[in-house]
Amino acid sequence: MSARYWQHRNASNRALAWGVPLLIVACVGAILVYKKIVPQGFSMGVLMSLIGGAWLVGERLVPILSWWRRRGAPAPAPTSADIGTAKDILAGLVAQQWYDEMALRSLCDPAPMPLPWRSTERRELADHPEIIARGTVAFPGLAVHIADLARNFRALRCRRLVILGDPGTGKTTLAVQLVLELLRTRQPDEPVPVLLSAARWDNRTHPRLQDWLTASLATDYPALLAEGLGPDIPETLVARGEVLPVLDGLDELPDHTRADMLTALNRSMCDRHQLILTCRTAQFAAAVEEIGDVLTAAAVIEPQPMSPAAAAGYLEACLPPVPRPSWPPILEALRTGTAPALAEVASTSLGLWLVRATYISPGVDPSPLLELGRGSAADLHDHLCDRLIPALVSTRPPADGPVQPFRPQHAWPPEQVGRWLTYLSRQLSRDPADPRDMAWWHLARYTSSRPVRVGAGIAIGILAGVVVWLLTKVPHAGALIAPLIALCVAVLIGSWFTEPPGQADFHVRGRLRELLGVVRNGLVIAAVAALVSVLATLLLEPDLTVALAGAWQPALLAGFGYFIVPGVIRWVERPTTDTAARSPRSTWRADRNLTFIRIVCGLGLGLLAGIIAGLAQQPWIMVMAGGLVLGLLVGLMLGRHHAWLAYKLTVPRLATKGRLPLRAMDFLEDAHRLGLLRTEGPYYQFRHVELQKHLARGPEQPSRQP
Repeated sequence: MSARYWQHRNASNRALAWGVPLLIVACVGAILVYKKIVPQGFSMGVLMSLIGGAWLVGERLVPILSWWRRRGAPAPAPTSADIGTAKDILAGLVAQQWYDEMALRSLCDPAPMPLPWRSTERRELADHPEIIARGTVAFPGLAVHIADLARNFRALRCRRLVILGDPGTGKTTLAVQLVLELLRTRQPDEPVPVLLSAARWDNRTHPRLQDWLTASLATDYPALLAEGLGPDIPETLVARGEVLPVLDGLDELPDHTRADMLTALNRSMCDRHQLILTCRTAQFAAAVEEIGDVLTAAAVIEPQPMSPAAAAGYLEACLPPVPRPSWPPILEALRTGTAPALAEVASTSLGLWLVRATYISPGVDPSPLLELGRGSAADLHDHLCDRLIPALVSTRPPADGPVQPFRPQHAWPPEQVGRWLTYLSRQLSRDPADPRDMAWWHLARYTSSRPVRVGAGIAIGILAGVVVWLLTKVPHAGALIAPLIALCVAVLIGSWFTEPPGQADFHVRGRLRELLGVVRNGLVIAAVAALVSVLATLLLEPDLTVALAGAWQPALLAGFGYFIVPGVIRWVERPTTDTAARSPRSTWRADRNLTFIRIVCGLGLGLLAGIIAGLAQQPWIMVMAGGLVLGLLVGLMLGRHHAWLAYKLTVPRLATKGRLPLRAMDFLEDAHRLGLLRTEGPYYQFRHVELQKHLARGPEQPSRQP
């Protein structure tokens, strides 16, 4: 039999191993309550044991049979119309994402930076010319328009391109511009270019590029999972070569991983698979040397230094018609070479952008450029990075009215912005496996969760102890149960701090059978609870009429309670990759909404339990309050996605240490609007890796207590 069958069987065995003892405890407890060996208040505990045992036993009576019946049902294949529609949707989403990025970075305002690119002269880094293209590879080294670069790319036999360069030379900028140009001129039969961070590919989890690309499309562009597009659209698009992966930042991976990645790329691609890859020149050369092979059929281009005259011309075009009097001498020194450090920094697209962002956009006195421009290029670069955060904060004040994409929503002191980003950059640098992706749910991993778990366990334990004391009217019972609940909570919520976000999905179409399965399980559980209740009653009082009359309460509470709490939660709950969330903020909201849904379901169970207990002549106020509290705890504990709760438990602790603001998500969103961060699907990344490294290696800044 298959491994999935044995997984179902093992899960069923574990459920039965817990469920049957709970049912036995319920029967024994009922006898003790009936014989008045224990107080009447323990009947609530007996009822909860009965419900829990019925849930576990009843839920596992039919899964293996249900799986066996469903396993052979083939999924319908998507049609050509579905694939065409999906490509158009994907192209629109990618274009919207990167047009916003272009605007944030001012990449085409007033014109693209005049950085020339040409085919590499290092023959050991590229494949045989006749394999790369028919005839001459047309990357002549001129400052050609991006349209010419796209045309040259389409002329390649396999349409594979490697963009090399040193830090800050504009590799990512060129990749973004090329993606948008390919989208603008895309024909219906051409694939859709999608830019992804290479650091996100774990080739141990996804040995083939196609497998990882499928998972990334589902995560970053979940509109492809819409029911109207047909099943498995991301997998179909990738399998048919309808997606052109643009992998940015191969150099951000560890040394041995880069070589493995190149090997995996060569093994994953056939002649119809296209690819664009960016990497630093030294790291790519080392990976090629390690594996003893190049990227098959890929053209390799490198940037040429921007001439001082071209850099000065670009800066002059960015200045107002009548600039400050100090600007002409600086531009003249740049053209004539009397400011060598400034010429070296301005020879790259990053350096040119830093000069523009820190001195031209704020409109401040540029005199330091002339003084530092005659010194060290490294000192000038650090000076520009130090000025970047205050410059961006000052030139983009908070928006007063509606949300604007390029202006923050809140006012943040520049020194605190620098402190918080420094903390985040250092946390990222400690993760060599993924030094770029910053996820809001990862904040819970940046500090020890033990104090939070202990505190939450103590609070919930005290609350549960008080509830048990009030329900049983036995103080010792509450004192006994409180530490047990506290210990269980402290242990069980440990997984919250490593769980990914999820979202509630109430779509019934295509999932009706699954929902009916929840109803079926609820009926089976109700039958099990009723049967156990009848048997326990017959052991105490051999009157079948009385036994049947009292069986409806545990049956209703067990069956309907299962339906509204674990059943509905499991049916509704979906991981991020199966949801409509495509940005960090949307995943945060989605997991928050899922938490609220679990709370409402738990309160519904508590309300039902309180009503049934009240009808059984228990004090209404007491049982209703106790039922709602216990239902709330059940709703919070159930489920597989508690990222929002972990975030809410962790961020206040980080804020008290001055490492992040209390409104951490608002800060990250505003850092994105300021142009300091960018979004890559549900992740944040530093927009410029050089800024991230500059902050990470800077001096430790004292944390200010809020």
